[in-house]
Amino acid sequence: MVFKDRHEAGKLLAKELKKYKNNKHAIILAIPRGGLEIGYELAKELSLPLDILITKKIGYPGNPEYAIGSVGHGDEYIMNEEEVLRSNIPESYIKSEVKRLSKEVEERYERYRGRKNLPVLKDKIVIVTDDGIATGYTMMLSLQIIKKQEPKKIIAAIPVGPPEGIDNLNQVADEVVCLEKPAIFFAISQFYEQFNQVTDEEAITYLKEANK
Repeated sequence: MVFKDRHEAGKLLAKELKKYKNNKHAIILAIPRGGLEIGYELAKELSLPLDILITKKIGYPGNPEYAIGSVGHGDEYIMNEEEVLRSNIPESYIKSEVKRLSKEVEERYERYRGRKNLPVLKDKIVIVTDDGIATGYTMMLSLQIIKKQEPKKIIAAIPVGPPEGIDNLNQVADEVVCLEKPAIFFAISQFYEQFNQVTDEEAITYLKEANK
C-alpha cells in the first residue's frame, strides 16, 4: 500500500484503533514533526487528547541519517550496542552526541509546548505515533521513556515499518498497530505519494488545533 499523504495514513490507522475512541484514560503522543500529522488525524477520529514526545536520533559517524541510537527528555538514551561494538564507535562520540541532542530536545519541547508540564501518563492508555519507522530506535526510546511512568498500556501505532523494526517494538509495547510491514524497505517516504517536510510552525498548529 502507498498512502496519498500522512493525513490519509492517519485516518486509516484510526480505524484500527477505534476501540479506544472516547476513552477518557487514553492519550495520543506524536513524535514531531511528521508524526503530528498522523496524530492530528488520530485525535480527531478518536476524540482523544494529543500531545508530543520528542526524541532525536543519534546518527552513525559520517552518516547522520543512519540511526544507531536515540536521545530523549532528561538525557535518556538508547544505543544499538551491536553496531557500536562492530563499528568501534568511540564513547566520546556517543557522549558528545547525547549532550548536544539533549539540549535540542529540551529546546523543542519549549518551542512546541511553552513551559507547560508534560502530561502525567501513570495508569493511562498511551498511543505513540509517527509517520513510520526505519530502524525503530526513535520509537523504542519513546516507549521506554513512557514505560517508566507506569502507564496502563502502551500502543505503538504507525502506518509503515519493516518486519524487524516491528519485532523490536513488540519487545517494549503492549500492542503494535502497523498497516504495512514490507519485507523490502528502503525509506519511509517510498510508501507515500506526498511526503513533504513538516515545518515546526505547521506541527505546532496541528497540536493546537487537535486540542481545541
